[in-house]
Amino acid sequence: MGPVQGNKRLPPAVRLLIVARAVNRLGAFSMSFLTVLLVTSFGTSAAVAGGIGAAFGLATIPSRLAGGRLADRIGRRRTIVAGLTGCAVAQLGLAAADSLTLAVCCTVLLGLVFELYEPPSQAMIADVVAPSEHVRAYSLLNAALAAAGMGAGLIAAGLGRWDLRWLFVADALTCLLCALTVHLTLPADHRTARPATPERSAEATPWRDRSLLLLLATGMLFAVIYLQIMITLPLAMDREGLRSADAGLLFTASALTICAGPPLTRWNRLSALSPPAVFAGGYALLALGLSGYALAHTLAGYLTATIVWSVGDLLLVGRVYAVVAELAPAGAKGHYLAVYGTSWGIAGIIAPVLGTQLIEHVGPAGLWSAMACACLLLAALQPAVIRHAVSHGGDGRQPGPVFAEESGQRPG
Repeated sequence: MGPVQGNKRLPPAVRLLIVARAVNRLGAFSMSFLTVLLVTSFGTSAAVAGGIGAAFGLATIPSRLAGGRLADRIGRRRTIVAGLTGCAVAQLGLAAADSLTLAVCCTVLLGLVFELYEPPSQAMIADVVAPSEHVRAYSLLNAALAAAGMGAGLIAAGLGRWDLRWLFVADALTCLLCALTVHLTLPADHRTARPATPERSAEATPWRDRSLLLLLATGMLFAVIYLQIMITLPLAMDREGLRSADAGLLFTASALTICAGPPLTRWNRLSALSPPAVFAGGYALLALGLSGYALAHTLAGYLTATIVWSVGDLLLVGRVYAVVAELAPAGAKGHYLAVYGTSWGIAGIIAPVLGTQLIEHVGPAGLWSAMACACLLLAALQPAVIRHAVSHGGDGRQPGPVFAEESGQRPG
């Protein structure tokens, strides 16, 4: 199937993939409560829990790279199904763990399979959607995940009040349901011949692509910030005397904001902005929202701040993956997207340790203030990185729609 052109309806494979991932998302907030589970159920300190979280993050790096390689070699569907099934097994192990040792082993196992399905999911979209529609397709995926996230936040808030272990059971069940949906509905994988000429081999090496490496660096900083929200927010709320399970309500509010936001992205003045300007604005709103967390002491205050940073997240979603997909040469999109995705694995090592240490030494307000400053740094750096990608990206290939928009050229 060739790429879909223009503003036509997205192909069935993409729509089915989005639905399947949305089903998976219904149980996907369990990892946000891993540190709280370790502290409350096994009596670990916040620092030890952060170290275990870092071990999970370390394990996701080979997982993401393996997902990209497998996606390009054995096929998208097979890799997605294998990754989701492995996640379900590890999640059920965490839920049933009766000792800290077993919980740590299941956490590391989960990390080793946790990112397998991300590169093939992103590559499948890039395969069958025209470059001019990449931002729309990735944004639709994010919106669908956000819609499912509303239900996930409510599930987390409900089950979290009962027993945090049930969050991991719910996540495992949705992983299995998603894997079954993908296996039954998506087209079968077909192996294609991939020429291995020296010229192509050099071109398809993402670790030598300077534009990709710059995107990887800024993406890692963004991931460290974002993971503080997803991992450390429940613990920070607990330190403020609020219920950690209420973080699920904040995640639901964030998802609702993102779902209600697409009309904003189609506003003429906003759509006329260049990609660097949109990135800068998105990071500025993230900084404002996280500053609100630093000042908040009530659930209402946290809710207001959540809505602000979620609007910033709305401006950012989908754009960076469209840039990475345009950088990748034909036949290497899965590998490129996987390498960029290691930013989350690296951040997964740093974020739990950094977040728990900041909470221990400077408190929640210090944590969120530091993250707000990091967002402002990204607002200053990201435009320059995008401009570098415009001028150097793709090793001289014709710029795609995202690049053409910034360079003043019209996409063909």
